[in-house]
Amino acid sequence: MNDHKKPTLNRRGFLAGTAAFAAVGGLMPVQTLAQSSEKLRIGMMLPATGTFATLGDAVIRGFKQCVDENGGKFAGRELEFFHVDDESNPSKAPENVNRLIQRDKVDLLVGTVHSGVALAMSRVVRATDTPWMIPVSMSNEFTGALCAPNVFRTGFTTWQTNYPMGKILVDAGYKKIVHLSWNYLTAQENLAGFKAGLEAAGGKLFKDLWVPFPSVEFQAMLTELASIKPDVVVAWFPGASAVKWFKDYAAAGLRNIPMYGNGHLTEGILHATNGEAEGVHTVFPYADGLDNPKDKAFRAGYMKRYNAVADTNSVTGYDSAQLFKAGLEAVKGDIKNKKGLIAGMEAARIDSPRGQWTLSKAHNPIQDFYLRKVVGKENRVVRVAAKALADPATGCKMV
Repeated sequence: MNDHKKPTLNRRGFLAGTAAFAAVGGLMPVQTLAQSSEKLRIGMMLPATGTFATLGDAVIRGFKQCVDENGGKFAGRELEFFHVDDESNPSKAPENVNRLIQRDKVDLLVGTVHSGVALAMSRVVRATDTPWMIPVSMSNEFTGALCAPNVFRTGFTTWQTNYPMGKILVDAGYKKIVHLSWNYLTAQENLAGFKAGLEAAGGKLFKDLWVPFPSVEFQAMLTELASIKPDVVVAWFPGASAVKWFKDYAAAGLRNIPMYGNGHLTEGILHATNGEAEGVHTVFPYADGLDNPKDKAFRAGYMKRYNAVADTNSVTGYDSAQLFKAGLEAVKGDIKNKKGLIAGMEAARIDSPRGQWTLSKAHNPIQDFYLRKVVGKENRVVRVAAKALADPATGCKMV
C-alpha cells in the first residue's frame, strides 16, 4: 500500500516545489511548459499547380523565411505546416478548407491567389474563429462586405493597386485609353478601381476588351486593338498567361503602344520573357530597387535560401508570418487567446521589405504603392504613386 502511494506523494512534492521555484523565476509554470511544447499548426491553402503555382510557391517561401529567421519559433512556439494544393478550383475549396480546419486543426490559415477560391473559403472560415490571412487574392470584398474579426489581408485590394493608375495616365497626357483583361471577378474589380481613379483625375476610358477566363487565345483581341490604335493600353493577365500575352503582343507588332497594368501583369514572370515586356509600367506595393535596410536583408536572405529573386508574393508571405508573430507575442504564445491574438495583430506596425505598414479597421494594409518600370528582368521602382493608401472598405461593418 505504501508502495502505491509513494509516486503520488513524490509527484505532489515535485509540483509544489516547482510552483514555489517558478514564483521566484526559477522555472516556468507547468501549464506554460506544456503549452510551449505543442507546435503551432499552419495551414497553407495555395495553388501548387496551374497558372498561379509560382505565386503560391513564392508566398510559402516568404512565410517560411520569416520563420527561419526567428529560429523556427514564434513567441517560443515551434511551427509545423500543412499544405493543400487548391488547384485554383473554387468547387474544391470548401472540402480543402474543412480538411485544414476540422481534420488538421490548424491555428492559422494562409491563402489564396484565385479570388473565386477565396470566396468559397470565406463562407467556411467566417463561421469559425480560425485566423485567416489573405496574401494575394485581391478581391475588395474580403476586407469590405465580407470583413470579419478573424480575416486579415496582408496583400492589397484590386481598388488599391488600380486606382492610382488613372491619375498616372492623365498626368502623362494619354487620352485614348483601352483596358484589356480576362472576364472574371477580380478583373472586373480591377477595371472598376481603374475607372474610378481615371475619372477622378479627369480622364475617360475609351473601351474595355475581354477574353474568357482562363483562355490565352488573344488573337481576336489583338486584331481589334490594332484597329482601335489607342494611345495606351491597360492590361491584366497574371502568372504564366502574362508570358504568352507579352509574346503575342510583340508578335502582333503592337509594342509601339505603351502598356500599363497592376503589378501582377509583370510579377514573377520576367525570367521567362525575352525583352517583350521591356518598358511596361505597373503599380504595386513592392518593387525592385527599394532603398531600405529591411528589403536589402530580405532579398539577400531569400536569394541565399532559394537561389531566386524575391517578389511581391514572397513579401506578402513574409509579412503574413510577421503579422502572426506580432499577434502571438502579444499573447505570449497563447494561441487559445483569440481575442488577444487579434488585438495584437490589429495594433501591429509591420517593418516590411515594402516599407512600414499598419492595418485599417477592416484589416487591410495601409501602405505605399509604387510606379514601376520593367528594365531587363526587374520591376524597377520609378516613384511612389500613392502614399499610405487605404482601401475604402465598402460594406465592412467593422469600420
